[in-house]
Amino acid sequence: MRLYRPVGLQELLLIYRSGMRRFPPRLPEQPIFYPVLNEPYAWQISRDWNATSPEGAGYVTAFDVDDAYAASFEVQQVGARMHQELWVPAEALDVFNSHIQGRIRVTAADFGPSFVGHVPTAFSLRGQDARTQLETLMGILGYNGMDFHGEVTANHEAVFAHFPYWEQIATGSQVLEAIRKVWREAFPEIPLGLQPG
Repeated sequence: MRLYRPVGLQELLLIYRSGMRRFPPRLPEQPIFYPVLNEPYAWQISRDWNATSPEGAGYVTAFDVDDAYAASFEVQQVGARMHQELWVPAEALDVFNSHIQGRIRVTAADFGPSFVGHVPTAFSLRGQDARTQLETLMGILGYNGMDFHGEVTANHEAVFAHFPYWEQIATGSQVLEAIRKVWREAFPEIPLGLQPG
């Protein structure tokens, strides 16, 4: 079964750290993990909730769970016809994660005016917001390919999380293709940017 999960920036980074294979444990005040059954509903939450939060970022993730296991959870309708979710108890999330087939993918992203992004603590991108990071990478690409490669790989978490944003603000930019090239060489298992649902 194909499922979707809208997430914010911090949750996306935790998923990324798992190799795009697991959702992080729920917080004590979050007794339910609720993936949704369709992408329009996930996108609605991402756009209207996550992107308007203080983080200013919403990502839609898509993933597959084996059908027999997914069928063990009753579908919950929480609004209009499209507002359908599975309610997975927080204590069952580890087992749920073990039933994910393949990798979790990012299919859509929304960014609000408060978006700063993941601020790196190393190298030339240290202390910079997402927009400034892209400008810095453009400058580095212009004078030193080796430094550019090192910057992308050293700050791969920020690059992964910000790439959908950069695609929105710098469509067709030469630096985006250069980032993709470095990424394919350094992290071939994890696709960069938005993927088909």
